[in-house]
Amino acid sequence: MGRKRTGDGRNGEAAGNGSHRADGGPFCALCRRPLGDPSRAERHHLVPRSRGGRETVLLHAVCHRKIHSLFTEAEIARHYASIDALRAHPEIRKFVRWLAGRPPDLRVRTRAARTKRRRRRMF
Repeated sequence: MGRKRTGDGRNGEAAGNGSHRADGGPFCALCRRPLGDPSRAERHHLVPRSRGGRETVLLHAVCHRKIHSLFTEAEIARHYASIDALRAHPEIRKFVRWLAGRPPDLRVRTRAARTKRRRRRMF
């Protein structure tokens, strides 16, 4: 199943969802860096669609992958259904600090965290 891309306002969603810099360009809701090529931006459902979520925010692909590598959909729905809650998590804070100053089109391989892999096996 592919990820929804671009901020074009499909599915009744606001094109930028409030994620614009002072100069009018979009930025990532998680790391707050410029998105660069908006066609490569990904929409993250704050509450997963499988849990009835509709509100989305624009993220870099690497930021989106990091969120889903750390948390299950149930955890996102229960504990991390806002950007502030995500940013407050120690692993996300560490990731955002590491990401600062890197180019907007950065591509990094992201693996599921060990704790998430263990949680998946338990269910």
